Amino acid sequence: MATLSLDEARRRVAAALQRAGAHAAMAESTARALVLAEAQGLASHGLSRVAQYATHLKNGRVDGNAVAAVTKSKGAVAVIDAGEGLAFPACELAVAEGIRRAREFGIGFVGVVRSHHAGVIVDHLRPAVREGLVGLGFANSPAAMPAAGGRHPIFGTNPVAAIFPRRGSPLMIDLSLSEVARGKVMVAAKEGRPIPLGWALDAEGQPTTDAKAALAGSMLAVGALSSTKGAMLALVVELLVTALIGANFGFEASSFFVDEGNRPGIGQAFLVIDPDALAGREAFLDRIEVLVREMLVDDGVRLPGARREALASHAEREGLVVADALLATLAA
Repeated sequence: MATLSLDEARRRVAAALQRAGAHAAMAESTARALVLAEAQGLASHGLSRVAQYATHLKNGRVDGNAVAAVTKSKGAVAVIDAGEGLAFPACELAVAEGIRRAREFGIGFVGVVRSHHAGVIVDHLRPAVREGLVGLGFANSPAAMPAAGGRHPIFGTNPVAAIFPRRGSPLMIDLSLSEVARGKVMVAAKEGRPIPLGWALDAEGQPTTDAKAALAGSMLAVGALSSTKGAMLALVVELLVTALIGANFGFEASSFFVDEGNRPGIGQAFLVIDPDALAGREAFLDRIEVLVREMLVDDGVRLPGARREALASHAEREGLVVADALLATLAA
């Protein structure tokens, strides 16, 4: 084990991605996102992704020279073309455009097309909350979940995120629409650990505790063992970030967990809202605190995002503890 400062971790990640073919700005944007995820205790979206991204750069599944740009713009909405590069620079641009449009129009909706894995969706929304704005984020991913009543994967795990400003720490909600994020299964497979029953199905459509079999099969939608609600929510997200903005469906994209395959061309979408255009900023902040106080009446309630923020603050002070094997992967 070794302890790295966050700056050193970002430097090593960026260097690894540049060696694999990403230009400096793309590598640095991606490094910031992956190290922030690791600092928040989200290992499945942290440093473990570096080898995957590097392989995709080397194999041509990602264009390391891509520069994100606005390709469509009309009033409060826009489309960003990620250029088949890593997603993070395009998502940064999308949220910046959403903020600008929300300031002008009260709301901004910006989609990202021809994109790749976007990591922790709520983290992209942090600039919005720093401006006192509400942010929502959506993404699709390569097919991992069946439609309600189906067996073969069609939808991705399709995360949904939201961030709400407060007079204190913001409320940050981020969830996958599968029972768990597929990255957790990836980590379990790498470490040779079983997964709990109820997370996934194998290639034959049977429940499994074998992580590798789960990666070859499909994820269960949230609540899938008792309802179709998770699959329906996944459908909503799929349509928002594909048919509406022009990105690929999840079933048209090769898995992130294989080295060879196509450029996924999936999508992300970000909605930024100015509370001042609606209830008014102060009224909004007052009402948020009324709700928070009521939530905290019960001792067991933890505000969404609080644990992540505490872990990130600790990592900022004390650094990241990184396994030797992971350090070796970065060096390689």
